[in-house]
Amino acid sequence: MNLPTLLEAMPTFLYSDGSETTGLAMTAKLFLLSVFPGLLLALVMAVGQAFGPRPLAWLIRSMTYFFRSTPLYLQLMLIYYGLSQFDIVQLGWQDDQPFWLLFRDATFCATLALVLNTSAYVAELLAGMMVTFPRQEWVAGEAFGMSQWQIIRRLVLPATLRRGIPALNNEMVFLLHATSLASTVTLLDITGVARAFYAATYSPFIPFLIAAALYLLCTFILIFLFSRAERRWLAFARHD
Repeated sequence: MNLPTLLEAMPTFLYSDGSETTGLAMTAKLFLLSVFPGLLLALVMAVGQAFGPRPLAWLIRSMTYFFRSTPLYLQLMLIYYGLSQFDIVQLGWQDDQPFWLLFRDATFCATLALVLNTSAYVAELLAGMMVTFPRQEWVAGEAFGMSQWQIIRRLVLPATLRRGIPALNNEMVFLLHATSLASTVTLLDITGVARAFYAATYSPFIPFLIAAALYLLCTFILIFLFSRAERRWLAFARHD
């Protein structure tokens, strides 16, 4: 892969190949589409697991167990390729039903897999923090006349999210790296572009080196942002 070819390839690695979003822009799109729904779903599941009725907690644990115990690659294959085997999905496609048509879109399927996988890990993380919430603070909330939901909303959730910042940092880095699997369902993210140039040039070193550099840059930005968040919201926990 010579210099002119490399320079010609850079737009594809960064934002587009001229017809669709590719490279860094596609990776960022997948990450942003997954991170907020994933965190919100994880928060809801964590509350249900820690404070909900036993049947609901058991159902949530079963879901998180499945998504934490199977590879994300298999989950993506089941969603993108596996669901199309069912008649209800095929009939939905034939009838142009908007809901089922979503499962023909690789971006939607990849995002759904990332959301479900990430929410399972984060939900277990947050639920573990919630059940260890100090009993004294809970009793203090009751003494002020708060209901269970008010205690959860005003005391448990803020404390859990603050103390969970370091662990969430790791989960977000894992999510960023997990977006590389989107290339297996035809999306040209950073890894997908590198694979495409490798197939075209038979030169693996430079394309994958560029991909590694872009992932290093994205990871550095994530770690920097979370470190700033830790300094701001966990200042009380530092022992200077």
